Amino acid sequence: MPANDADAPRVPGSPDTSTPPAAPVILSNGPGSFARAVLAERHPVLIRQVRDAFPLGHAQHAALDALLAEATEGVIEPLGADAHDRERWAAWGQGYFGRSWFDVPFLWAESYFYRKLLGALGYFTPGPWQGVDPFGPFKAAELAGKLVDEELTALDDLSGRPADVQAAALLLGSLWGNRADLGFRIDSGGAHESTALRTDSGLVADESARLWSLLPVGGGAAVHLVADNAGRELIPDLVLVDHLLHTERAAEVVLHVKPQPYYISDATMSDVIHSLRRLAHAPAAGYAAETGRRLWAAMADGRLRVGAHEFFCAPFPYSAMPDDLREQFAAATVTVLKGDLNYRRLVGDQLWSPTTPFAERTAYWPGPVAALRTLKSDVITGLDRDVLTALEGSGEAWRTSGTHALVQVDDRSR
Repeated sequence: MPANDADAPRVPGSPDTSTPPAAPVILSNGPGSFARAVLAERHPVLIRQVRDAFPLGHAQHAALDALLAEATEGVIEPLGADAHDRERWAAWGQGYFGRSWFDVPFLWAESYFYRKLLGALGYFTPGPWQGVDPFGPFKAAELAGKLVDEELTALDDLSGRPADVQAAALLLGSLWGNRADLGFRIDSGGAHESTALRTDSGLVADESARLWSLLPVGGGAAVHLVADNAGRELIPDLVLVDHLLHTERAAEVVLHVKPQPYYISDATMSDVIHSLRRLAHAPAAGYAAETGRRLWAAMADGRLRVGAHEFFCAPFPYSAMPDDLREQFAAATVTVLKGDLNYRRLVGDQLWSPTTPFAERTAYWPGPVAALRTLKSDVITGLDRDVLTALEGSGEAWRTSGTHALVQVDDRSR
């Protein structure tokens, strides 16, 4: 069953977001629910895939066995006494330890699972496995695949097109690239689809015109883009960043990534490097290689910077962000958040009425904010009532299937 949002522990020193309790927090104990399937089905599959991808030692296999048993049949256990972040997670998990993983907030449980998975493999422990990305083989295989070649080649179709046509196509490429999420493909049977220049319908909300109004050509905006997935999603994100810089819609861009591996395919600094190399090493005469060269130069002269704040791996909504991160976003002309997890954290991982205004849920944000999201979980806000009626009558699992997407913008000054 869902829990009241007042039940969630607070990040020490963060704003109190407990009042009023407007919608139930999503848990994973509902039979047949999406959240339950993630914990009961996706996570065990992921553990098996990680086992198969690495020549792990006996202690690592034993730790993975213990995590699998704990997460599916046991109760939430605290981190070991030698964990560097034991006290932090002890504070974050007050009231949760000793309870079933299925009976605490879904967002918290997912985050803690990934923290414990990294710990089981020795990611944080000095030694040969320290810093080894357990999802690295999956990311590398995707990045080296033929689909990426096809999508980079498809970018050549944009050469010579008007700037507004390029902008619209690249925004859609970044939006629909979220379907490349490796975690999502565990559930969807591994289906692959070329997404670079997808322009079909399926948008349940499209406020892209409001986004572009914040970013006029030559306007020299400061854009913060909070990335989601690596590989086939991060590349179209980077291509969009290049377009913003090249057309001077943006004078500078800050790309925010995760400080450590997270949610299977979430982008880290290593993934940014690999993606920039992939672009730069594309056929020399093509659009992709030109993009790669410009981004390489933008990194060198400071127009493109990368951030990796530790809060991006915290198990809380963005309403609890620390002051230093809030100050960064306050300085932006607009912050663009990519993907499903960022959306859940932006509006709150709760069962809102789908017609709840998006701007109502983002009123705490310190400046204009936009969401580019392919729908892969239950949370949704800002839908027109007629659109909602049509979706509910379609018989589709439109909230979780990845077949629908949205562009939502809160452009009010704070």
